[in-house]
Amino acid sequence: MKKLLLLLLLFVPLVGWSHPVSPSDANDLADGKLMTAIYHGAKHMVTGYDHILFLIGVVFFLSSYFDIFKFITAFTIAHCITLIFATFYGITADPYLIDAVIAFSVIYKGFENLDGFKKYFSINPPNLILMVFVFGLIHGFGLSTKLQEVSVASDINLSLSQILSFNVGVEFGQIAVLIIVFPLLSMIRGQFFDKISKFSNWILVVSGVFLLVYQLVSYQLNQYFDDHIYHYHQNELENNDEDHTHDEDHKHEEDHKHEEDHTHDEDHTHEEEHKHDNDHPHSH
Repeated sequence: MKKLLLLLLLFVPLVGWSHPVSPSDANDLADGKLMTAIYHGAKHMVTGYDHILFLIGVVFFLSSYFDIFKFITAFTIAHCITLIFATFYGITADPYLIDAVIAFSVIYKGFENLDGFKKYFSINPPNLILMVFVFGLIHGFGLSTKLQEVSVASDINLSLSQILSFNVGVEFGQIAVLIIVFPLLSMIRGQFFDKISKFSNWILVVSGVFLLVYQLVSYQLNQYFDDHIYHYHQNELENNDEDHTHDEDHKHEEDHKHEEDHTHDEDHTHEEEHKHDNDHPHSH
């Protein structure tokens, strides 16, 4: 138990570490080269802890290559659909909320692997291929959101060829993950596999919960700071308008005073002229 807790303490922070869009990624994709898009697609998949955890959950109990091909194909088709179409048509959503749903997919798969539906709800789990496809759509939408963030950061309009190239890179990254994960899972199958599977899938569940909370808290903080920044700018604009109005009023008062002084001077001059005429009447 102590070893389990120690492993969780070491592993969970890595899962919670987000993989944001870096300035270098944005600058690289701005050059428009297709190989660059492929590279960054693969890089994002390999460094995407949430995607990797879900894939581990999907293939955890699969032992035949046909089953792996079947489930991974469903996942791949699904995330290709949303990645390509959402990016091409500019459909986006808050990245924290999308990543929160992806975190939930990790929780779901770990819970399903632990036979949680039968143990806690006394029901059979939903069709696995269908759920892998549905969650694949969400994962693809998350990938699309990240790619669109790169597009905004680099101020470029992504072409269809760049989007497809990024998608190809994602598939390469996914294959690389499976090449590493599947042999490792094959190695742990044996006498203590039941205990190892419970241990591993509980790690998936706990990591998914941590990641879900992390994304939701990040979303709330982002909303909080956005609101405060918005209100700050609104207050600045209102203060500037008040200062401008005050300056105009002050100028108007000065102009009005100047007009009164000018009128007073004219009246004073007129009175002096009138007095001068009375003192020196004109001769006829």
